[in-house]
Amino acid sequence: MIKSMTGYGSAKGTVEALEITVELKSVNNRYLDTSVRMPRSFLFAEDAVKSVVQSHISRGKVDVFVSVDASETEEMNVKVNEALLKGYIEALSHIAQEYKLPNDMTAMSVARFPDVLTVEKKDMDAEAITAGIAAIAEQALCDFDAMREREGAKLREDVLNRLDTIDALVTTVETKAPETVAEYRKRLEQKMAEVLGSAGVDENRILAEAAVFADHIAVDEETVRLRSHMSQLKTMVNGNSPTGRKIDFLIQEFNREANTIGSKCQNSDIAHTVVDLKSEIEKIREQIQNIE
Repeated sequence: MIKSMTGYGSAKGTVEALEITVELKSVNNRYLDTSVRMPRSFLFAEDAVKSVVQSHISRGKVDVFVSVDASETEEMNVKVNEALLKGYIEALSHIAQEYKLPNDMTAMSVARFPDVLTVEKKDMDAEAITAGIAAIAEQALCDFDAMREREGAKLREDVLNRLDTIDALVTTVETKAPETVAEYRKRLEQKMAEVLGSAGVDENRILAEAAVFADHIAVDEETVRLRSHMSQLKTMVNGNSPTGRKIDFLIQEFNREANTIGSKCQNSDIAHTVVDLKSEIEKIREQIQNIE
C-alpha cells in the first residue's frame, strides 16, 4: 500500500533506568532529509536513530526528537582522594605533635577538607543505551507508518477515482474524433458544391481531403498511450513499494499526451473535454506530491 510522506509517530520506554521519549514528524521532500535532535550527552546514538529511520522511509523531510529524563534515576559515585587525604592526616598529626595540641581528627572532620571527596555520575553503558533508543525509535516509526498508511489509503482512493474520470473523458475524445472527420467532410462537400455548382463534385477529391484531415487530427496513438499510462498508475498505487518519483514522471507523460490531443483537436467539444482532462491530471499531480 502506498504511504503518505506526511505523518507523526511517538513511543516511550526505559533504557538503563532512563526515561526515553522518541517523537518524529515528516513533510514532503524530494529526497530523504533526516534531522535528529537529542541531548548532547547522548549524541553517540544519533547514527543509530538515523539508520532506523532510513529502514522505514525512502524520502521526505523527517524531524526526530529524542528526550531523556534522568532526573530521578541518576546514580552517583563518591570517590576518596586517597593521596590528598593521607597528606591532610600527616599534616594534622605533625601540627598536633609539634605544638602539643590534641589530635582530635575524625572521619567526618577530615572528609570536610577540600577535594577529599568527589562526586561523579555513574558511567553510562553507551552501547546498551544506543540499542535501547534505536528500539524505541523503531516503535515510534511503526506508529508513524500506521498514520502514513491511513493517509496513503485516502490518496490512493482519490487517485483511482480521478483515473475513472480520466478514462471517461478519453472515451469521449475517442467517440467525438470520428464525428469531427464526418463533419469536416460534410462541410467540404458543401463548399465544393457551392464553388463548382453544376460542374459536379469530385468524390475522390473529397475522400482524399477527408483522409488527410483525419490523419492530421487522429488521436488514436495518444489515447492508447494514455490508457497504458492509466494502467501503469493503477498498478503503482496498488503496490507496496515507494513509487512517488515514478508516478511523478508518469504524470508528466499524461500531460504530454493531453497537450498533443489538445493541439490536434478541431472540435470545440473535444477542446472542452481536453480542458477537463488536464484539470483532472493536474489534481492527480498535486496529490502524488504527498506520496512516498
